[in-house]
Amino acid sequence: MSEPLLERLRRINIDDKVGILKKPSDADVLAEWKRSGVRFAASSARFEGVYDSAVRKLLDCIVPTGGVGGSEQVSQAVTGKGSDISSTARKPILHEGGIYLGCWLESTGSINAELLSRFIPSVSEASFESFADFQREDGQLPYKITEHGAAYRQIQMVTPLARSVWNHYLLNGRNQPFLRKMYSAMQRFDEWLAAYRNTRGSGCVEAFCTFDTGHDLSPRFWHVPDTPHGDDARYCNPDSPILPFLAPDLTANVYCQRLYLHKMAEELGETGTDWKAKAEESLNSLFNYCYDEQDEFFYDLDRNNEWVKVQSDVLLRVMACEVGDRDFFDKTLRRYLLNTSKFFAKYPFTSMSMDDPRFDPFSSYNSWGGASNFLSLIRTPHAFEHHGRYVELTWVIFPILSAFLSVERFAQCLSPWTGKEGYTETYSPAILCMLDYVERLSGILPTPEGQLWFTGLVPYTMDHGEEVANETGYSRTIEGSEFELVNTREQAVVYRNGELYLQFPNGIRAITDRQGCLKSIIGMSVRMIEGELRYEGKDYPITIKGNEIQQFDLGVFTSVSDPGVIAPTYR
Repeated sequence: MSEPLLERLRRINIDDKVGILKKPSDADVLAEWKRSGVRFAASSARFEGVYDSAVRKLLDCIVPTGGVGGSEQVSQAVTGKGSDISSTARKPILHEGGIYLGCWLESTGSINAELLSRFIPSVSEASFESFADFQREDGQLPYKITEHGAAYRQIQMVTPLARSVWNHYLLNGRNQPFLRKMYSAMQRFDEWLAAYRNTRGSGCVEAFCTFDTGHDLSPRFWHVPDTPHGDDARYCNPDSPILPFLAPDLTANVYCQRLYLHKMAEELGETGTDWKAKAEESLNSLFNYCYDEQDEFFYDLDRNNEWVKVQSDVLLRVMACEVGDRDFFDKTLRRYLLNTSKFFAKYPFTSMSMDDPRFDPFSSYNSWGGASNFLSLIRTPHAFEHHGRYVELTWVIFPILSAFLSVERFAQCLSPWTGKEGYTETYSPAILCMLDYVERLSGILPTPEGQLWFTGLVPYTMDHGEEVANETGYSRTIEGSEFELVNTREQAVVYRNGELYLQFPNGIRAITDRQGCLKSIIGMSVRMIEGELRYEGKDYPITIKGNEIQQFDLGVFTSVSDPGVIAPTYR
């Protein structure tokens, strides 16, 4: 344990790290960050500097946004909540960043805001609410919100909004008026999708254009227009020989949405809609129309009932929507996601399968035709952790954190070969990826389920033997208690309000409740971890395998899950 690192962690002044504030709203946002108690220190000044840069640039992506009027079909038929819209316009919300001047439903308004919720929850809540505030009377949600107002040209949805909203709700005090507002908006949008995006009667959600899924330049949408017919999300080009597509990622999105709308309905005491049955209908349609059993892959089905045989990150998107059980997910890992001839590049995950002749590795422009995109990277953890694949997830995190060592701009995508950053800059998914991956690997992560994750790993030296960080320090304030975690390559030490109370070998995640009471441990390395865990002054011998979960009760560790570890493949 490095005492100097702990001392430096405690001396960190966030004001010094951020520097001169650029906007009046930054002061309130920074004050909220301080209340989280999040501070990070590393033995590598370079890596710590990149983290500090991420925090500074995050402030650039948080701005007041939204007026009525503007371009790209800005609505004149919003749901009559002028005062709500005015209020939203005054609140800072999260922007995508770089050239993307606005908040996008597929990312900034869902997965980005979900991650930000652990650091600056008021901005996340305002970002979520802005989509409900600008909902059209017919139920359509905007696909983006900018300084000019809301735009509705396409649907552009990937991460299920309901899951992000639900996780924010659980993590930040269970604000029922907020939940009710969002539930009502998403219920009406579900009805809109059923009315306008099921023209073939399959029960799947249909893609009318490239931008519906945000898959710019993907071969998945070659010979398909970027936008819907007449720039109206309700219509598809009637002269297209292949549209509309029955889209697996859009269908999986609605499946997952409905699962979480069921949770919300129960929480709010709502009756009258059987969301579980609706979710099952979406799942059945997904497998009946979009799943190729021979390839074990999800494809679009075109208007001629031909599969669009393009293997893209659609697979990862579907998996992040909680489709299938662990055995099903494990098959995708072995055959695709951890396969170095498919998606498991040196810097994963590619947006196209690398063995496809249409694969394009270049990252110097906005492309989902091959490059590794940070939006994929921040969607990845949920897919893996939902099925208990914690160790395998670290094999994604290690190379990406190594790539961050050379980051200067926080771009949209990385070269899958070199890890060099590509198109645009100050891109909030890349910034939040840095913050999220550090917290998952070496930090203190609060979960919606009321747990705290203390992970005893440090970034590994992957590139050219250059140290990323051999020691790290991380702090968080939870319900008035300050927790600190110091990691070395040998051990992890946790302090609560300045007092050491938990110590365990490197390679383990300790899970506690929000007061710090130990509940379980997880093996976070492919190697078996043996040693002693010290908790509140007592030593406990431990032996734990990769991905194994051991419950701690009455001073005894008992294995409750042991799925093993799935190795990378090369076929």
